[in-house]
Amino acid sequence: MKKIRIIYILLLWAIAIPAVAQQRSRLKDEASARLVSAMAAYNSGRYAEAYKQLADIIDLDPTNDAALYYMGLSAYAKGDVAEAEVHLKEALKLDPKNYWYNDMLARLYSSTNREELTISIYENLLKDHPKKLDIYYNLANLYGKTGSLDKMLSTFDDIETVSGKNEQVTLARYDVLMQLKKPDEAFKTLERYADDFASARVLTAMGDHKMQMYDDSLALRYYDEALSYEYDYAPALLGSSEIYRQRRQYDKYFKVTSVFMASEMVEPSMKSKYLSSVMQHSDPQFVRNFQIQIDSLVNTGLACHQKDSTMLSMAGSYYYATGREDTSAALLQRNVKANPECFSARADLVQALSYMGRWNELLDAAEEASAAFPQEPGFINMKSVAHYNLGDYMGVIKDNERLLATFPKDSAVVLSAYSTIGDMQHELGNAKQAHKAYDKALKVNADYAPVLNNYAYFISIDGKHLSKAYKMSQKTVKLEPDNATYLDTYAWILHMQGKDTEAKPFFKHAMIYGGKESATILDHYAEVLYALGEYDLATVYWELAKGKNADHKVPDLEERVAKRLEAIKK
Repeated sequence: MKKIRIIYILLLWAIAIPAVAQQRSRLKDEASARLVSAMAAYNSGRYAEAYKQLADIIDLDPTNDAALYYMGLSAYAKGDVAEAEVHLKEALKLDPKNYWYNDMLARLYSSTNREELTISIYENLLKDHPKKLDIYYNLANLYGKTGSLDKMLSTFDDIETVSGKNEQVTLARYDVLMQLKKPDEAFKTLERYADDFASARVLTAMGDHKMQMYDDSLALRYYDEALSYEYDYAPALLGSSEIYRQRRQYDKYFKVTSVFMASEMVEPSMKSKYLSSVMQHSDPQFVRNFQIQIDSLVNTGLACHQKDSTMLSMAGSYYYATGREDTSAALLQRNVKANPECFSARADLVQALSYMGRWNELLDAAEEASAAFPQEPGFINMKSVAHYNLGDYMGVIKDNERLLATFPKDSAVVLSAYSTIGDMQHELGNAKQAHKAYDKALKVNADYAPVLNNYAYFISIDGKHLSKAYKMSQKTVKLEPDNATYLDTYAWILHMQGKDTEAKPFFKHAMIYGGKESATILDHYAEVLYALGEYDLATVYWELAKGKNADHKVPDLEERVAKRLEAIKK
């Protein structure tokens, strides 16, 4: 009976083992079939969906290394680096020699600044893939990043052993040797390459090297040789043009620079930056003496890139700087028409029109810019500037009310808007409305010094509310103790309170920090000195005030000073 039972159990095992094997095989097949769909989700950027599908695949077949790898990729794409690392390591346990699994884990380590681990993976990969150039280049970059420059040079040797000399490695080797302060060896690296291959880049690097050694004759020879291979190679053109400029060989300078500006191979942004640099750093006399030639360079660039925003902006700035405002404005308007969605084109035009004082044109340009970029309050502010300069204070108020309606949650915009409305209402003689606006501004920021200063000054003019004005003004001086305008307001309020002795040191401090440039501040100081009986010094400051009052900001100055001087004589 016992023997029969054992035979029965063995028969059951014989039946069960193939069934289990078949079940596992079926699950593996199902997992493989599902993997195609999961990979498609990943490749289309549906990372969360891909991750979920891959997790289901692993439930079916925990040994599916490809699914684990793509789980790592999906987790990494979702920003979960730790989860990605776990899955990639699991995939590598199942297939430790897989190049892509190792490479991805190395990239993950690199992205989390674990260079030593990254280097270790790539060094191990080289043992199995000694001809794979990507590994060498990755290692070279990592050695450079970690400061292992000798290893970096050794890796360059390996690259050249595998693939021969190349321009990229030669120039990189040159840079490393220069970092190691081996200029002679570095230059020989370039020379050896140039002996065997024609390369404008390497010859230009040789020219740059000689320029650093102050050997401009040899540098020019290398630049010319580079240009014989590529007649419009920008770095060589700029190198040679700089030599001609330094030598004052301007005919050759403009000839070479014209080729640079006309080249279709040079990016317009590079051209515009170059000409902007020339204008900013050259002697103004150079620009004046060679304006016709510089005009030609600018116009050549414009002809080559008729709608490029950087080129049109540069040209507009150039013509403005050389006093040709109509041409400047036309170019900047052309830039806006050619690039209506370019923020900087709009901003350049608006700014230039404000510099030129073309207030009516600025109104239109600022309104159009605001319509194109409604999220930018600066354009409405510039429209407000135009209204102010046209004397349209109600226009300024409406502009700022528009800002309040458009940007109600932007505290900086709201604060500035209420402040400006208060100033304009004061200009219109509406004291109550001005004070209301200032009060609203101070609710946004109780320590906003510009409002505190103006509010204090305006309510102190008629001699009323001096205590309130004093407290507000005192706060501004504490916030900005070297601001001449705030010092003037505070000292003047002290004067109106009859505290001239206390006021004097604040005026003296204001004189140090720009007060001597303001007719109002000079006049106020003179009045305090007069009240203190310091007539000679008061007379000095009144004379200074009259000299600064060309715009008549102090309208009664001449008449009042004459009366004061007459009183002093008596």
